[in-house]
Amino acid sequence: MNLAEISAVVTGGASGLGLATARRLIEQGAKVVIADLPTSNGADVAISLGGNAQFVAADVTNTEQMNAAYDAAEKLGSFRAVVHCAGGGGAVRLIEKDGSPGSLEKYEAVIRLNLIGSFNVLRLAAARMAKNDPIDGERGAVVMTASVAAFEGQIGQIPYSSAKAGIVGMTIVAARDLASKNIRVNTIAPGIFDTPLLARLPEDVRQSLGRSVPNPARLGAPEEFGKLAAHILENGYMNGETIRLDGAIRMTPR
Repeated sequence: MNLAEISAVVTGGASGLGLATARRLIEQGAKVVIADLPTSNGADVAISLGGNAQFVAADVTNTEQMNAAYDAAEKLGSFRAVVHCAGGGGAVRLIEKDGSPGSLEKYEAVIRLNLIGSFNVLRLAAARMAKNDPIDGERGAVVMTASVAAFEGQIGQIPYSSAKAGIVGMTIVAARDLASKNIRVNTIAPGIFDTPLLARLPEDVRQSLGRSVPNPARLGAPEEFGKLAAHILENGYMNGETIRLDGAIRMTPR
């Protein structure tokens, strides 16, 4: 896929991994719709990225709002790519400190945002991409975001790990499902990245987290995620794969 010839949607594009990805795609010639919550600074981010960026307020679990983001992308150019970065966590223990069962409501909320949101983003994008004329044998590509927690979730991460493992499981099935439409689906499973969430932690904690990574012994840079996302979109033979981007870390129980 030639990124200079397409428009793309990046969910969660107002900050962190999504912002780095949007910036990378624009640098390589794509026109990008940043889809993020109305409470984000997405409008300001889009202005800072220049004329090839546009912001659309969208919750990934909301069909109407995601369709509005895709409508905007189709107006910008040939809509052929999605990088789905939006998501979030939330701690739930099976047994709370007072002995009560863990919160089903919190579990459902994390599953809805991360897993159901991913399905919604993917299904709506695929239906539109399937109408494209093939270019070099493909009509579009989607990159989803899982986490190393899909494989080694830590204590308290049951909802987050469940959701991210679901995305990993979705990847090969989606790639097979959409093969007849010439649409590729891949997933990145990032490790510990230097995102706004980690920026809230004390510096000594951040450094300790970085040292826990075997090599390189540091936090991942969002730009490194963006580079990989762009490569996946460009590489027409990469399909149905979940790629760990984690400096060889394997998470401990705590």
